[in-house]
Amino acid sequence: MNEATRIADQTKRAWEGEAWHGPSLQEAVSDVTAEEAAARPIPSVHTILEIVLHVTAWADIVRRRVEGEDVGTISDTEDWPAASEGKPSSWDEARRRLGDAHGRLIETIGGLDPRLLDERPPGSRSSRYATLHGAIQHGLYHAGQIAVLKKAVREGR
Repeated sequence: MNEATRIADQTKRAWEGEAWHGPSLQEAVSDVTAEEAAARPIPSVHTILEIVLHVTAWADIVRRRVEGEDVGTISDTEDWPAASEGKPSSWDEARRRLGDAHGRLIETIGGLDPRLLDERPPGSRSSRYATLHGAIQHGLYHAGQIAVLKKAVREGR
C-alpha cells in the first residue's frame, strides 16, 4: 500500500467510520433531522446545516487543489455557503452532496501518484500531503462540533 492509498483510507474512515476516535462525519449527521440541522441552540454559532455545507465546500476545494487546479482565494460565501434552513429536502440534499464530495475526494486521492504528495499544487501554500491531512482533521473537527450541537439541540439549550 502506498502513501496516497493510506491517506485515501484515512479519509474514508474519517468520512464513513471505523476510526478509533469515535463517530465519523457521516455517522455524526446520519440521525440529524432537518429541524435539528437548522436549529441554532447556541447564539452566534453555526448550525449543523451550515457546518455540513462548509465541510462539503472544503472537500471539493481540496479535491480540486490536489488535482492541480489553482482555485485562488476562497471567498466568504465559498467558505460558508448560505443555507436553506429547515426544509427536509434541503437537508437531505446537503447530506447527499457531502457524501458525493467525500466520495470524489477519496477517489482522487486513491488515484494520486504518491510522488506528487510532497509537491505544492498551483496557488497552494501547502503540499498535497499537508492539504490532505488537513482536510481529514478539518472534517473530524467539525464532526465533533456537530456532536456537541446535536446534544445541545436535543437537550433543548
